[in-house]
Amino acid sequence: MNSSDRKAIINMALSRAQPGSGSTFQVLKESPIAYNTTNTLPDFGKIQFSIVGGLATAFYMPERMTIDTDILIAQDDLTAIEDILHKNNAVKLGRLTIGGSTWRLPSGRVLDVIAIDREWVHNALNNVTMNTEGNPIISLPYLVLMKLEAGRLQDIADISRMLGLANNRQLQATRLLIKEYHPEDIDDLESMIKLGKLEHKK
Repeated sequence: MNSSDRKAIINMALSRAQPGSGSTFQVLKESPIAYNTTNTLPDFGKIQFSIVGGLATAFYMPERMTIDTDILIAQDDLTAIEDILHKNNAVKLGRLTIGGSTWRLPSGRVLDVIAIDREWVHNALNNVTMNTEGNPIISLPYLVLMKLEAGRLQDIADISRMLGLANNRQLQATRLLIKEYHPEDIDDLESMIKLGKLEHKK
């Protein structure tokens, strides 16, 4: 999706959004993560990785069903990660067009290993949040950055809802990161924040 298409969708949503159309904040915070099966991941040793995709999104907002696990790694670590997966009886299903590969773990869970060459990847992997299982979850600002770059319709919805539940510190950190890497998207970011806040407005 290009920037003009995204802007049109955001403007359409802004023109139709009604205050308080989402669930209450307290109920949303109590939503369980039913599909969180990150404990089925093999031990990757000293290789840095971060959980991204649907499971990371569910860490910052109410869950939506996701049938796979996505992790982000540095591109240089792809061969080492794939060797570990082979040794742990995972089956390689194919390559990802964005970089990386898809695997089926012995548990039956599908794992997408996203290995991309972006200047911000190492910073993202060094600034993670640990979930209750002790697994690294990508921080909210970098998750927003990934979703902005992916540019799918679902990503726009995810960004808006996550930022609608974000605190001021998270919002400011996200603004600074997007301003650094995608300054042309700042106006769209503010619109998505507005949509997210409007959804949960009392």
